[in-house]
Amino acid sequence: MSGRLPFREDGGFPPGTPLAERMRPRSLDQVVGQETLVGQGAVLRQLVTRGELPSLVFWGPPGSGKTTLARVLASACEAEFVTFSAVLSGVKEARAVMEDAKRLRASTGRRTVLFVDEVHRFNKAQQDAFLPFVESGDIVLFGATTENPSFELNAALLSRVKVYVLEPLGDEQIRTLLDRALTDAERGLASWHLTVEAGTLEEIVRLAGGDARVAYNLLEVAAEAVGRGSALSPDAVRRVAQRRLAKYDKEGEEHYNLISALHKSIRNSDADASLYWLGRMLEGGADARFIARRLLRVASEDVGMADPRALEQAAAAAHAVEHVGMPECALALAQAAVYLALAPKSNALYTAYGKVQQAIEDRPAYPVPLQIRNAPTRLMRDLGYGEGYVYAHDTDERIADMECMPPELAGEKFYEPGEEGWEKRIRERMAELLGRKRRSTKK
Repeated sequence: MSGRLPFREDGGFPPGTPLAERMRPRSLDQVVGQETLVGQGAVLRQLVTRGELPSLVFWGPPGSGKTTLARVLASACEAEFVTFSAVLSGVKEARAVMEDAKRLRASTGRRTVLFVDEVHRFNKAQQDAFLPFVESGDIVLFGATTENPSFELNAALLSRVKVYVLEPLGDEQIRTLLDRALTDAERGLASWHLTVEAGTLEEIVRLAGGDARVAYNLLEVAAEAVGRGSALSPDAVRRVAQRRLAKYDKEGEEHYNLISALHKSIRNSDADASLYWLGRMLEGGADARFIARRLLRVASEDVGMADPRALEQAAAAAHAVEHVGMPECALALAQAAVYLALAPKSNALYTAYGKVQQAIEDRPAYPVPLQIRNAPTRLMRDLGYGEGYVYAHDTDERIADMECMPPELAGEKFYEPGEEGWEKRIRERMAELLGRKRRSTKK
């Protein structure tokens, strides 16, 4: 779906235009936040000063100003601005818009900015449709995405656009926007003569979570609920606000950011941070089974033999997930996360298995030594299978001085235990076993 700017030439708005749309900045000087991009001497301000419009992509969280900046830049450079939603329309419709832009440029010389919201919704093959129009200059492509462009845009398109990163708005910036809406008589709510009780705007800021659109929507809905000339209170805001889910995308980059934060907090033995990131995922609707699988991995990768019970804790939590489910299993996952965070840490097992994988990749598939092969048939025994095998229980040390590695890997050490937790005892045990092996004789 494409469209023009929603405000009329006389500065008014069609009836029913949301507050967030009415309060949208119309110049860079009205933009709140993103100082590194729009501040004095910043890159976007320089583009406006020079009248330049390169194709670009704004990458940032919802409500950070992606659409606003696109509109402001196009307006400042007197370009035609056409919006297009990748959610509501497909490549066929986009191509028709671009053909219109091509004709406009040929007849008037005027540039067209095609703003594609959620450009990542087009798959990488579909994105190729924009390339010829961008290369010819028939359109200036402005994309907006909440997903990492490195993963979501194809290489050809990515090489032809400049990516600008937008940050979530801070609490003070959201507060500034709310104050602006309450005091603006033309576009805001000043004519409503609302009395704003202490803590009300702070509650909206808290619920907005850095999203300007959410903040405006909460303010508008709360104002409509209490009516003109009434008092706006924190309770009124809470009554109209639906339960705010933690910002979490089950399939997008944030999914991987949060699970990375959980894993690395556990690895760094930070129980509080581990609980926080776990909660962010669970309260945001993450699949508890996915988290349980990651905790199982953490138990072996980052704790390992320093505390073998860690795997038991993670496995018990995974069992709870399967047999109890959410929300009851949340505490079992929390218990496992805290246990793993506080457990002694060792990556010796992880490192050892990595060495094994490398050896398998780099070297031939050596045959199993004859002495440890099974010999269930006479032919196999005649071929030497099992010859030289020493039954450990038949030795005085209960360990045979017998090589179990292929001859080419004899003496290779993969697992080197550390000094944390149980691994210190394991190191001592391994040294003891080596000594007993050397002393071992058959009874």
